[in-house]
Amino acid sequence: MRSSSLLLLLLLTFLVGVCNIQGASESFRICAFNLQSFGDSKSKKNDVMHTLTRIIARCDVCLLQEVRDSQAKAVPKLLKSLNRYDPKHDYEAVASERLGRTASYQEQYVFVYRTDTATLTGQYQYPDDRPGDVDAFSREPFVVRFKAPKTAIREFVLIPQHTTPTNATRELDALYDVLEHVKKMWKTENVMLLGDFNADCGYLAKKNRKNVRLITEKGLYWLIPEKTDTTVRSSTSCTYDRIVVHGERFARAIVPLSASSFNFQTEYRLTEEKALEVSDHYPVEVLLKNIARVSFDAVTSKYLFFFALSHLVFQMSTW
Repeated sequence: MRSSSLLLLLLLTFLVGVCNIQGASESFRICAFNLQSFGDSKSKKNDVMHTLTRIIARCDVCLLQEVRDSQAKAVPKLLKSLNRYDPKHDYEAVASERLGRTASYQEQYVFVYRTDTATLTGQYQYPDDRPGDVDAFSREPFVVRFKAPKTAIREFVLIPQHTTPTNATRELDALYDVLEHVKKMWKTENVMLLGDFNADCGYLAKKNRKNVRLITEKGLYWLIPEKTDTTVRSSTSCTYDRIVVHGERFARAIVPLSASSFNFQTEYRLTEEKALEVSDHYPVEVLLKNIARVSFDAVTSKYLFFFALSHLVFQMSTW
């Protein structure tokens, strides 16, 4: 009798754990991925496109960087691949203008998102003409705002940035001005900054970090742990790609310890050579708590616990 009761309690404890794991898997995922010169040429490689599709389909919102789609064919092809691969969701994209200081090299920021979990409510191309710091960025941020009603944060703003490696310190510091401008413009505190910041190794020396307000100012949380390798090459190990959230409310809406890089080389069993055909960066990502699922898990856990406890007490009274 005693052994059966203990077995029941262990079983119910396991079920509670399963519920919590399911809740985590259904959380809202935000990703940032430097695609390394994504354009017409790369989009013609079927194996590369398949891997890109699998990676991006994991995300509710995914920032793509180094999009060099001058013929405007590669991104539509990627969207078509996503919608075919994952028909239970509908994927759309919003893109910046082509950005860069020279006509010969320009990039776009592209946000791919699931329309059933996120609604685009605003977009803004930062003009990069702020007094005292004109032309601070090689690729000025293309800021977007989303509603995600099933998340704990419900609505948030994303500020992307792909810094120029040789100018990373200055651009990261200037991002603080963008943050303050967007907060006032859209009257929000719920802001996330993300992208290939080149924020490590030789591009952001430790001695220069004191000069970056995005690091020194209070209320900013750098989520990707230091020493996280976001590079594919085995010869490098740098935390270039980052996710930063502003404000305690946004920080509390993050699933604890969920910020990480996604090693698609290991996940999809690719050689380094094959992985580098996809990109020389791993995407970084973070999970937002799902408010409906969190509530379900809390209620489920509570009633399963009391059911198990009452059953155990009853069994003990019969011993």
